[in-house]
Amino acid sequence: MRQEKISTRQKLLRAAEELAAETGAGHLSLEAVAARAGVSKGGLLYHFRSKAELLEAMVADYMERAAAMLGEPGRSARPDGVLSAYLDIVEDECRRHPDPPAGLLAALAEDPGMLDPLRRWERDFLARIRANASDPALAALAFLAMHGLRNMRLLNIDAVDDATRAEVLAWLRARLAPQG
Repeated sequence: MRQEKISTRQKLLRAAEELAAETGAGHLSLEAVAARAGVSKGGLLYHFRSKAELLEAMVADYMERAAAMLGEPGRSARPDGVLSAYLDIVEDECRRHPDPPAGLLAALAEDPGMLDPLRRWERDFLARIRANASDPALAALAFLAMHGLRNMRLLNIDAVDDATRAEVLAWLRARLAPQG
């Protein structure tokens, strides 16, 4: 099996994400990111001229990964296909228990304005979900419920156990099942 070579830029972004999760969003340093990625600080500065630029790239990377996961061709043509794709992602995250995207918190801690592109992306994504939904109000509720589940983990205030989380997601999945 051929493994794709990970670019230095991607190594730096993954290292920053890991460090933000480990040390806290406000304690991310360029030196630590470079060391974690096995890159000189000059190598880091070649890709990201400042901490702000690194954080902005982390937000952009998060949005790109989310868009790639949601971008399966043909899905959005089916009613509730966009929401169903998002539900698949959230269910997979719940099964795998990946670390939450701490880079978002790091960007928020540094400068809340860095999340403006993500705010626009989320508004557009919700509009896309609602436009594709058989029941736009239910689609908005499902979107909010899934964001709530994800954001509780991000903020480390998860009040829901795995069984309850699975129950909620199964309930949403049943409501999205084709009627007929």
